[in-house]
Amino acid sequence: MAQLQRRRPRALFPDLSDWLDEPWAPLLPFTAGRMIRVEDYVHDGDYVVRAELPGLDPEKDVEVSVAGGTLTIHAERREEHTEPHHCEFRHGTFTRSVTLPDGADTEHITASYGKGILEITVPVPEAKAEGHRIEITHA
Repeated sequence: MAQLQRRRPRALFPDLSDWLDEPWAPLLPFTAGRMIRVEDYVHDGDYVVRAELPGLDPEKDVEVSVAGGTLTIHAERREEHTEPHHCEFRHGTFTRSVTLPDGADTEHITASYGKGILEITVPVPEAKAEGHRIEITHA
């Protein structure tokens, strides 16, 4: 049976795989949380943000808030130790903020979590056209 090797703790200089995964992370301040991977799109008049948060309990580990037209997702994954120990999961705090589109209805935002994906739906009522067309005549 192969023996598990202990991976050294996160060093001041990251492994090459860390650079490829998050090339800008070493340049961020040490207090900055890791970014959450997201995708966003518009569907049926709603702005939808989907965030990768596998293995988290949304009731205990995830917080979604909105202020000043910005949606913020904050999550925390705690490290659990058992011996022997080898772990490549990312632990700590994770934060991502997304600017909402103009006219977003922040009072009716909904969020659901399933299969490791947090999905946030923000209603965006259609903007009413203001103004009118000006006819151009020949001089």
